[in-house]
Amino acid sequence: MTPRRARPGPVTLGARAAALLLAVAGLGYTLWRGVHDPGHALAFGALITIGELARWGALPGEREPAPLGAAGALAYALLGRSGGEPTSHGVLQVVAVLAAAQLVASVPQLARGDGPDADQVARRLLTVTFVAVCFQPLYNAGRCERWFGDGPYYAVFLLLLLGLAALCDAVLAALLLRARTLPRGSRAAPAPYGPLLRDELRALTGIGSAVCATGAVMALGVAAAGLWALPVLCVPLLLTQLSFRRFAAVRTTYRQTIASLARSTEIAGYTPHGHARRVAELCTAVGREMGLTGPELTVLEYAALMHDIGQLSLVDPVPDGATALLPAPEQQRIALLGGAVVRQTGVDAKVAIVVERQADPYREQPLSARIVRAVNAYDDLCGESLSGPLGALEQLRLGTGHDYQPQVVESLARVLARGGLTPVPLG
Repeated sequence: MTPRRARPGPVTLGARAAALLLAVAGLGYTLWRGVHDPGHALAFGALITIGELARWGALPGEREPAPLGAAGALAYALLGRSGGEPTSHGVLQVVAVLAAAQLVASVPQLARGDGPDADQVARRLLTVTFVAVCFQPLYNAGRCERWFGDGPYYAVFLLLLLGLAALCDAVLAALLLRARTLPRGSRAAPAPYGPLLRDELRALTGIGSAVCATGAVMALGVAAAGLWALPVLCVPLLLTQLSFRRFAAVRTTYRQTIASLARSTEIAGYTPHGHARRVAELCTAVGREMGLTGPELTVLEYAALMHDIGQLSLVDPVPDGATALLPAPEQQRIALLGGAVVRQTGVDAKVAIVVERQADPYREQPLSARIVRAVNAYDDLCGESLSGPLGALEQLRLGTGHDYQPQVVESLARVLARGGLTPVPLG
């Protein structure tokens, strides 16, 4: 069962409203007072626009789809000098340039049906505003020069400021993602905040660190050499972006290959249509609910997609592919056959271990195998239970003495509740 799409909650609406107010205030103030240093505003606005137009779709574990645009916006927020001469733009003009660039870039994106994510836009505006508020007043008052001078301490200050902004952005991103997991009006508990925050912090070590470093280097380069430094300093990040595109293509192809292998049981008539996909989606949600992150979730998803592949070795198909209804020895035999098939495909050996262990008593299983076993049984029992999903969930709870870990079953119940299913009260 796939959780339904959540409507914006108070946290999401608050972040979007704050970003909208900042954008309106910045644009209104800049139009009223005029643009200071229009050449710099135009150059950085064009850089941000190009970066937004060159963005890619968000990848699993990757939080920044437009690194060039993000680096350009941060560099403009940290710009105090250009070619040795002081600049005169302030916080609100930084916000105005960023908002205008994102509006311009969104026109062709919306025309091709690939508009920017509203939460991503709000986060970008709030993060860049935070950096500008922390830097511009200090620099314009001359305190940065008195405290740090123009040497290495000044560069360290910029990097520390960007690191603080990245941490605040990660906290906000995790809050927004957590708000998405709970439909408005639901009484179920939202997804745990800790694993979401760990995912966001882990993503900072990827292209997030490259964005912060490039933003600081751009600001320092323009301060020393003027706007001519911008195209030169963009090259490293562009090369990084190309590398991430290739990595994304390889990872997408790898996942599609696994999904195709998983569908082989459906095409051969061994399992119902969509069974592997449903189990994989629920397993990923339950795994995140229980604190799995990053590579552990990837292994869990792949194992869930391929958990029934051992049925291809059977002479007579299991009715409706419901292995959860078979005797334990038969379940274990099919699981071992599936693990052997997975090992032959060249997939990570950790995936094969989860597939092999999915039918063992839960006290002998790794956590990923416990999740796959419970979620697979839930999907199998949904079609067998006269009371539907609620009856299937109740049968899982009755089997927690030996077959299913109670914590996994209750995590599954919370995930299902967020998707609109009201679970049967325990006991």
